[in-house]
Amino acid sequence: MMKKELVMELLQKFEQAAYEYQGVECWSARELQKVFNYTDWRNFLKAIDKAKKSCETAGETVSNHFVGFNKMIDLAKGAQREIDDIALTRYACYLIAQNGDASKNEIAFAQTYFAVQTRKQEIIEQRLLDVARVTAREKLSKSEKKLSGIIYERGVDDKGFAIIRSMGDKALFGGFSTNDMKRKLQIPDNKPLADFLPTLTIKAKDFAAELTSHNLVEKDLKGQEQIGKEHVDNNTAVRKMLKQRGVQPENLPALEDVKKVQRRLESEEKKVSKTTNKLNKKK
Repeated sequence: MMKKELVMELLQKFEQAAYEYQGVECWSARELQKVFNYTDWRNFLKAIDKAKKSCETAGETVSNHFVGFNKMIDLAKGAQREIDDIALTRYACYLIAQNGDASKNEIAFAQTYFAVQTRKQEIIEQRLLDVARVTAREKLSKSEKKLSGIIYERGVDDKGFAIIRSMGDKALFGGFSTNDMKRKLQIPDNKPLADFLPTLTIKAKDFAAELTSHNLVEKDLKGQEQIGKEHVDNNTAVRKMLKQRGVQPENLPALEDVKKVQRRLESEEKKVSKTTNKLNKKK
């Protein structure tokens, strides 16, 4: 097991070796050779060649991550010599580590370092997706509350609003009613369908609800029949747009209950607040 001091030293060496090449964060292969503890340039080139093949296999353009160039190095008595070097992106460094000699502490460190960085990125990306979904659900709730208020003013009660909303779902989901979709997605009867829908479908419902609210006022529609038809027409139009882009909302899988996602996000925020140093500490 590597000591903490060695890990910190390797981390510092790697990050300090970074520089900017044509506006991109890069590492010199010659410098990385030292960081990864390769004494022989030819042996290190073998790891680089394997990394290039991995890059190509992954569908990436090799020249976007490995760029050869020449540079001058100082020799004894003020002399200089030109040598080959390669500008490497962070992704290229990762591939070299993956194809390097894992028996070296430096390579083992690099492999772990990039694995952790990738995991961090995945966590960040997932959290952003969760935040977007929770935000979309909150927006849909506001849109439906606004729509219900307009509908009540136009002679439709709670029962009528529920029927109109269900009619809209049936139009959006290609003939599947709200209860049909709950059974299809195995959602408990006492839970709202929207709480388990993906962000795209939530936003589709939101857009249709906003269209209905707008048109009820613009067209001065009243009564359950007129309003129901308008809501169906809007959901049908949204469904048509989705289908043109290759999306059938009824076939999208259910996701985790958005309320659980929201509670998890709020819990994470509380943890951050507790562990963050405060500017105004009481003395």
